[in-house]
Amino acid sequence: MLSLKLAGLTALLCASALLAQTPQSQKPVSTGSSSSSSSMSQAPASAPKAPDSGKDNDKNAQLPPSPPIRVNVNEVIVPVTVTDDKGKFVSDLDKKDFQVFEDNQPQNIEFFTRDRNQPVVIGFLIDLSSSSKVHWKNYQDAAIELVQTLLTDEKKFSGYLITYGQDAELQVDTTTDPEPITEKLRKAKPGSGAALFDAVYMSCMNRKTVQGEPIAPRRVVVIIGDGHDNASKRTLDQVIELASKKLVTIYCISTSAFGFANPFDHNLARLAEETGGRVVYPLENVYKDTSGYLSQPSDDGNYALKVGTGEYASTVARGMYRAIADIAGEVTTQYIIRFVPQNESDRAYRNLKVVVDLPNVKIRARKGYYASGQ
Repeated sequence: MLSLKLAGLTALLCASALLAQTPQSQKPVSTGSSSSSSSMSQAPASAPKAPDSGKDNDKNAQLPPSPPIRVNVNEVIVPVTVTDDKGKFVSDLDKKDFQVFEDNQPQNIEFFTRDRNQPVVIGFLIDLSSSSKVHWKNYQDAAIELVQTLLTDEKKFSGYLITYGQDAELQVDTTTDPEPITEKLRKAKPGSGAALFDAVYMSCMNRKTVQGEPIAPRRVVVIIGDGHDNASKRTLDQVIELASKKLVTIYCISTSAFGFANPFDHNLARLAEETGGRVVYPLENVYKDTSGYLSQPSDDGNYALKVGTGEYASTVARGMYRAIADIAGEVTTQYIIRFVPQNESDRAYRNLKVVVDLPNVKIRARKGYYASGQ
């Protein structure tokens, strides 16, 4: 009888202990849920939310729907140069003097400026191929002069240097200081090969950018070379498209010399014209009447093909100086027009035309642009 009572008492005590331990045995499940909530609350506020599992969330359901993000409508930037029939810059025009057409449809000009001190990032692309050896000292001096002219002490102007021979190389990354660029130019020597197109690609993709590009500062590239390319991995069409997408305006100072045919002029012409720039030819037709150029009597009485001195060197220098002045003037004397396209279009490439209501003027601007997201 006593043992029966003891057994009953033992069973009662075990049951009580089991009931007391039940909440504790459930704590791991409860703690796991709490830990998950705690870790989410400690996540950074900017962390993205997990995808909706499909269950309704009353709190989120009360929020108004977010407005759709439209990425197919973008402001288009069009630098414009206007010159008269003598090649002089026309710099006193106003917004009312311009009309812009996209695919033959008139557009509303949202922004217009003719400020001569617009911020600019300038890429100097210098040909170091073997074809530049003959006149290298002239090109070298011209490049240094151009850098010192365009890169002033004002921080709004910056530049970088890319040289190209067998390979394109970023010699000096984007800086407001002209000295590192001019120092590299003084030490540069022409070699072999010509990777012009890769140099243009590098200028668009592989250098330090400045905050605000391409609106302010805008992007300009100046090529000093003859347009020859025999070493690039990219093609002319590829880099023209890339430069257009990156809103780069390309100018060229041709190193083709008078009296020598250059089958690569068309490369420079396309790069410049399709991005809104132009090509200048400082060594063509500037000294065709100069005494001593290409033919001079030698000591044996025969005529030999060789260059003279004095007057020849002076005429070359004047031609290079004019080329530098032309390019520097154009870079700093452009009108800047911006507009938001008014017409619906699914075309990747849109044609542009800028019209000025004045007689006997020449207008240089981008021929078109690539729509964002296309």
